[in-house]
Amino acid sequence: MPNLKTLIPFAGTKEQEDRLREAIARYKGELGATMPIMQEAQEIYGYLPEEVQVIIAEELGVPLTEIYGISSFYAQFTHNPKGQNQINVCLGTACYVKGAGNILDKVCEVVGCKEGEITEDGKFSIDATRCVGACGLAPVMMINGDVYGRLTPDKIDAIIAKYK
Repeated sequence: MPNLKTLIPFAGTKEQEDRLREAIARYKGELGATMPIMQEAQEIYGYLPEEVQVIIAEELGVPLTEIYGISSFYAQFTHNPKGQNQINVCLGTACYVKGAGNILDKVCEVVGCKEGEITEDGKFSIDATRCVGACGLAPVMMINGDVYGRLTPDKIDAIIAKYK
């Protein structure tokens, strides 16, 4: 199993852990309990760090690889914390054909972290997404739900500056 650590150290609180253990107790023993527990855990922490996956695995009496397998298979789960400003660059077909790869590269350069990571100050995170449903505006990126379309690399600096 790959290392799930990120640049930002895990900083879960006792209150969060108590809420997680309450959720596990609520679902434990039910058929299909793993998914709702993991969904609730992600709501509590904002992501599913290795430390949280270990608690879930231990409490349910299942191998950690099973929890990791589920969390890495479903797109709804993330192993990395999200930044204050969440950047999503669409790499769906229409966006990709119109240069979204170059947009993603430029965003990473301007923000200072790689796709799937968070900046050291926690201000930005960058994720590649498949389709955001704005193909007519390709290439597209979203920042905290704000949609930016018909992008070119030279527009990225000014857009990111709004969020600094």
